[in-house]
Amino acid sequence: MITLRGLTKRYGDIVAVDGLTLDIKEGQVTGFLGPNGAGKSTTMRMILGLDHPSEGEALIDGKPYSSLRHPIREVGALLDAKALHPARSARAHLVSQARSNGIPLSRVDEVLETVGLTKVARRRAGAFSLGMYQRLGVAGALLGDPKVLIFDEPVNGLDPDGVRWVRELVRSLAAEGRTVFLSSHLMSEMQLTADQLVIIGRGKLLADTPMADLLASSSLASVRVRVPSAEDLRMMVDQLLSYGDVQVESPTGEDLVVKGRSAEEVGDLAHRLGVRLHELRTVSASLEQAYMELTAQSVEYGTGNTTVFETTDSPVAQKAGA
Repeated sequence: MITLRGLTKRYGDIVAVDGLTLDIKEGQVTGFLGPNGAGKSTTMRMILGLDHPSEGEALIDGKPYSSLRHPIREVGALLDAKALHPARSARAHLVSQARSNGIPLSRVDEVLETVGLTKVARRRAGAFSLGMYQRLGVAGALLGDPKVLIFDEPVNGLDPDGVRWVRELVRSLAAEGRTVFLSSHLMSEMQLTADQLVIIGRGKLLADTPMADLLASSSLASVRVRVPSAEDLRMMVDQLLSYGDVQVESPTGEDLVVKGRSAEEVGDLAHRLGVRLHELRTVSASLEQAYMELTAQSVEYGTGNTTVFETTDSPVAQKAGA
């Protein structure tokens, strides 16, 4: 498990990460979302001891990364897939990591097979495509067979087959009881992959919630109802509007779109009124819709009527934008 307690990082007068407190639990895929400049990469770097917190702490199974006896065997990470010597082959890169950490060389061949790089294992990494770099980075994260895995944008540069492979891999790792912490800007893929979501904006925690709860809580979530009678439709509308906190739309003479009540509640109402239903279903918001709604006031750039500043995750760029 990864534990953050009041985790804060300042660069001068810029607060990149602002008091994050949460638990990233084992046995599930936790998705990490936020606009550019939100502090995601900085948070991951602090977990891995690459940046030091200004305040608070980041712990892995109760210990800071710097105190882990065999870090690569306890935490596997992919932050920058191209952070390797381009003249080395994929296998030589992994062999050097294995030897320096007391890992059997047989494990190198295992992870190369897992990520699909066996046939190009002796090719110079500098000749790799971005997708191949990503696969090699995943191999490095898996090398020590760790219980905790941290992936920053692992599907960047992968083709559709590779994206699906990453999804299946991280879900299988979580199913084995490992802690999987994953960032991505691909909302549709995150919706298929993550069980839990951590969303930050301007360094602050906006949500720490199960995927299903976030989608259900969106104002875009609704219940669609279809009835066979115009009289029944009017009866349903009158009763629903009497509640005061319900929104009702009727796109056709037979359909209702209800916001503010669950499908179960609408079905119970129809039963009490003696109204026959031809359709009753929940229409969930997509993750992209729910995410955009939640982070609307936290983006560091924008278009149209939004007046904000363009930045990156770099504290220097944030300051320049400010």
